[in-house]
Amino acid sequence: MIGKEDIDRTNDGLVALGPRIRALREDRRLSLRALAVRCELSTNAISLIERGESSPTVSTLHRIATALGTRITDLFEDRDEAAAVLTRRDERLSSSTPGLLMESLGIGLRGQRIEPFIVTLDPGPWPGDPVVHAGQELAHCLDGRVEYSAGSAVYELQAGDSLLFEASLPHSFRNPGETPAQFLLVLAADEAGDIARKRHLR
Repeated sequence: MIGKEDIDRTNDGLVALGPRIRALREDRRLSLRALAVRCELSTNAISLIERGESSPTVSTLHRIATALGTRITDLFEDRDEAAAVLTRRDERLSSSTPGLLMESLGIGLRGQRIEPFIVTLDPGPWPGDPVVHAGQELAHCLDGRVEYSAGSAVYELQAGDSLLFEASLPHSFRNPGETPAQFLLVLAADEAGDIARKRHLR
């Protein structure tokens, strides 16, 4: 299971997704209802996320980022763009939902076209429907087992295995094992420069 120290680290000033989402929404002069319609979520769901009373899933984060016209990493924190970004292990920006911990390996690069994450995944099913977005996706299993569905194919990754695919394929992942799995997830921009901005389909 994902340890309490991971959740504490997530909540200990590393990321405040709710206030960040609210600030971006207000900056774009969107009401709760307007953002909810764009995300195809309920107004109450958005309100709970903004108040920090509900943790959004990865799929929901993508949908909110898309609706706000931004990248998923922009929901984590404002950061000046630079030519090089060093992220220490204990400085990773994080987000968690039950059974899943998602840690950013770096944001703020000038003209950034990739979004790298370390994902720690408890055993169990994918929490929701398959998703679709622009660009390409890479999954590299670091520990345990990760089952990826991409299009009509299913791939089981073990430590050292990688899967690279077009993210326009409906895709999802789960941990089919009995112990936590960990994998590197890299979302790459399409030719237009969008990084996983397209709406995740339900």
